[in-house]
Amino acid sequence: MTESDGAVGPSPMSEQRNPDMQSAMVCAGGFPGFCVSAPAKINAGLKVTGVRPDGYHELVTVMVPVSLYDRLEFWSCGGGVNLECSGNPVPCGEENLVCRAAHAFFERSGIKGGVKIRLEKKIPVAAGLGGGSSDAAATLSALNRIFENPLDQVALHKAALGLGADVPFFLRQGPCIARGIGEVLEPLEDWPDMWYVIVTPPVEVSTAWVYSNLKISLTSDKLAANMAQFKMTPFEVAGFLTNDLEAVTAARFPVIIRIKELLCDAGAEGALMSGSGPSVYGIFKTETKAREAKAGLMPMLSGEVFVVSEALGI
Repeated sequence: MTESDGAVGPSPMSEQRNPDMQSAMVCAGGFPGFCVSAPAKINAGLKVTGVRPDGYHELVTVMVPVSLYDRLEFWSCGGGVNLECSGNPVPCGEENLVCRAAHAFFERSGIKGGVKIRLEKKIPVAAGLGGGSSDAAATLSALNRIFENPLDQVALHKAALGLGADVPFFLRQGPCIARGIGEVLEPLEDWPDMWYVIVTPPVEVSTAWVYSNLKISLTSDKLAANMAQFKMTPFEVAGFLTNDLEAVTAARFPVIIRIKELLCDAGAEGALMSGSGPSVYGIFKTETKAREAKAGLMPMLSGEVFVVSEALGI
């Protein structure tokens, strides 16, 4: 089991827990560049509510940004988009959402420019934590600030949606109820302060495969309606933890159920798979309880374990 805390410590790319793009550093090449953080997310409940004619599933889910971050650094260059990657292995070519986001920005803004981007990948890949989508949103937002906001919020949202259903969420701040295919967002007020232990087993899950194997009775969005009605305690949030995708992924990877059991045995208020998996998180009332649980889990599981809280001020 690999030990890691969500808030990755000081690095050459950032010394802040949540470096907003307000703090610029002068990079070689022309414009002031930015060092930014892209948070992971968890799904605090996910219900599939319908299937569109184009085959996409409609859903309602509560998405919470958490303090596990990728780091991105930007410089100007003569032309084109150049991406360098370190950390968890990801493709560095045009198939990476960071490159696609940069191209989308230049195309929509009409700006003729180039950028070199360095991505330090800390969020596990294909793990249900939204790392690629978050990187894409961070790229759109950073380039928009660097070039003095040529795109308004509507244009940014459209660019983000063109990259993926989860990308618009990462342009916002704080927990949201997401509907549609995930692009219709409503801020969720008064989300309780909680700590999460995220366990990512060493398997990769294809979101497309999960949805293609999903066979359930479609439900209403009662989940989100209930969550939005009142200020919830961690215990009350745990009572709403349900994910229609979990049974599909867990049937192929039974370790997901084992992780949930271990998290609950370690004192979690509740546990759930995030997104299409395979990452599983447990809810804890305090940081101390979360770290104690992590210490107990380390010898029993393979993969990665993170202690995180809500990412504030993204």
